Amino acid sequence: MDRCPCGSGDAYDDCCGRYHRGDAAAPTAEALMRSRYSAFAVGDAAYLLSSWHPRTRPATLELDDDVTWRHLDVVRTEHGSPWDTAGTVEFTAHFASPAGRGRLHEVSRFVREGGRWFYVDGVTSD
Repeated sequence: MDRCPCGSGDAYDDCCGRYHRGDAAAPTAEALMRSRYSAFAVGDAAYLLSSWHPRTRPATLELDDDVTWRHLDVVRTEHGSPWDTAGTVEFTAHFASPAGRGRLHEVSRFVREGGRWFYVDGVTSD
């Protein structure tokens, strides 16, 4: 894979791939959100579960192989810097499936514990 699915323009291995491999931890809430989007795009359910806060993490996660994630738009970020303990990221993720094209709009909440960011939950809307 050449370019990272998160839309940074960087090579996957140098961008979200390093987080997926465990070589580094996402330094901000937005970086974690982008890496989670990329994990959906490459089918890395293990990373999605490991980056989900234990308080809200599901026991299992089944990814839909019929969904192709196409593009990510970050709408806004509130807090979530390397010095914050919480942050919010609003985004729209575009996808294609056998039913056609679609989009997922979500406002996601993140927390940083032990120097590591975790996805807590999100509210989706159209």
